[in-house]
Amino acid sequence: MQEEFRAFKKFQTVAEAKEVQKILEEQHIKSILTDDTPPVDVTFTGSTLQYSAIIKIKESDFKRAKEALKEYTESYMDSIDKDYYLFQFTDEELYDVLLKYDEWSELDYLLAQKILKERGRKVDLKLLNGLRNKRMLDLAKPEKSQKTWIAAGYIFSLLGGIFGLIIGYSLMNSKKTLPNGKRVFSYSDHDRKHGVKIFYLGIVMMFIIVMSQILMML
Repeated sequence: MQEEFRAFKKFQTVAEAKEVQKILEEQHIKSILTDDTPPVDVTFTGSTLQYSAIIKIKESDFKRAKEALKEYTESYMDSIDKDYYLFQFTDEELYDVLLKYDEWSELDYLLAQKILKERGRKVDLKLLNGLRNKRMLDLAKPEKSQKTWIAAGYIFSLLGGIFGLIIGYSLMNSKKTLPNGKRVFSYSDHDRKHGVKIFYLGIVMMFIIVMSQILMML
């Protein structure tokens, strides 16, 4: 079975994504660069954070890819101008960069550590691992309850509409990729159970509607 390509990093510009893709190619890491088109379930969450591009790689390459980016970034980090915007950040803002490392470039993540150390702030492996674990737990949490879409799903399914099937299928199967490559379900068990009911209700209602139309034609 061929290994699936999963989201490795997201970028607000295609140019940034291409730079990273080039680094990965030099390390013989296969990648796919695509537009980050929001899936159907993004409309459920109300997310406003938009990205222009996304790089996908095989999950087995995640660790090697992170090391490659780290080595590349460290090679020129000391030459960064002091007018770089990160130098204006407060300590709290720099720690926030470390916490939400998946939302920042490798340069910003490493530079935030460097600046904090130069200011005499504590940045050690234990702290970074703690921040990473906290971030992973936060990202793994299910999205907020989809009450509106659950109600809409039941209505569309009862009417025999295909949109009810789409909502149900999305609620029960949608997954998100964590920064470590792990895939988790996007929605809570409660919402996923409703998704199953909506999906199969839609199938039953569509079957009833189709059969009734056939009988009317006889």
